[in-house]
Amino acid sequence: MVTWGDFRIQRRDLAAKGRDLFYEYGVGLGFLGTVRRDGGPRVHPICPILTDDGLFALIVPGPKLDDLRRDGRYALHTETFAPPRHDDGFYVTGSATEVTDRGTWDGITRQFLAERNASSPWPGFDAYVLFEFAIDRCLLTLTVAQDDFPAGDTISRPS
Repeated sequence: MVTWGDFRIQRRDLAAKGRDLFYEYGVGLGFLGTVRRDGGPRVHPICPILTDDGLFALIVPGPKLDDLRRDGRYALHTETFAPPRHDDGFYVTGSATEVTDRGTWDGITRQFLAERNASSPWPGFDAYVLFEFAIDRCLLTLTVAQDDFPAGDTISRPS
């Protein structure tokens, strides 16, 4: 597995398309799949935060936080919703790790708030838990060929 930063170095083209899709509406938007205690899947909307070095998310207390702390395996998917590219999508899988470093927390918080034009955190913000998502696999799906990518699926397994 690799960090988002390593993935960007290995596959700058895929990382750029992924960033474009996650941030299509100005803030990171995606659906996080986690593994429930009974082994079944759970899916929740989240706001991923992409930096040059990492793929992060601030997770609110609840089932998805419990899932990630117990079993860090995840899938994170985003897609376009408006024609003509309504079937374009980007998907990564791997393992999530809780981040407790205060400097990283502060940097991610600044970016998260800036992306929302917020000047300060809202009540309850300090209960969020920061995770970094390492990447094992990546899938880009395009409705029509674009740049150097064909229509259909482009799969990558970074090393």
